[in-house]
Amino acid sequence: MSENVTPKLVATRGKFARQSWVIERTPLVIGREADCDIILNEPKISRQHVRLTQTAEGRFQVEDLESTNGTWVNGVPLKGVRLLEDGDELDLARMVTMVFVASEITEPLTPEEIQESQRLRLDRNSRRVFIGDREIVPPLSVPQYRLLELLFDANGGICTREDVISAVWPNDSSEGISEQAIDALVRRLRDRISEYAPDHQYIVTVRGHGFRLEQG
Repeated sequence: MSENVTPKLVATRGKFARQSWVIERTPLVIGREADCDIILNEPKISRQHVRLTQTAEGRFQVEDLESTNGTWVNGVPLKGVRLLEDGDELDLARMVTMVFVASEITEPLTPEEIQESQRLRLDRNSRRVFIGDREIVPPLSVPQYRLLELLFDANGGICTREDVISAVWPNDSSEGISEQAIDALVRRLRDRISEYAPDHQYIVTVRGHGFRLEQG
């Protein structure tokens, strides 16, 4: 455990997300009862759900207090007593997820920080594209960039297939651009972006209408 860092629990999922509790003393009981050290007023949480204690060496450990709906550590059901490592994830009753933080490095990102790290940006002068602070390289092709710029400027609004044709192929007749050509371009652009943000779909197809950009 890092020096000068007071361990804490940070809720990352559930109705208590973004709340944190400094572990100032042990034993520390988490549950629904009013006399618990950390009170989680959630029906599926047991009155006394889990307890944190410390070993003689000062390491933290957790045990389930025969809770009705169970506890998991890093996805594994908690049986008996288990030592906690920095960054371990506690899941109580599949309703509340907490991270055990014992160093500054492990501090979970806030939803705002996560959103900013996934935000798509354009540098119009150089036609460079960024996801957070990471640049998409090699650069997008001209048609891919034109499509992305169209969607970006719409600011979440829907761009029709006619809009796409006008922006991407301004010198071509719309009759000469097939549905398959548009869909293939959208698919290639999605593939390029997904290399940098595989868990978020930036380009959303609105069936019967067109496409829109959904920021991270």
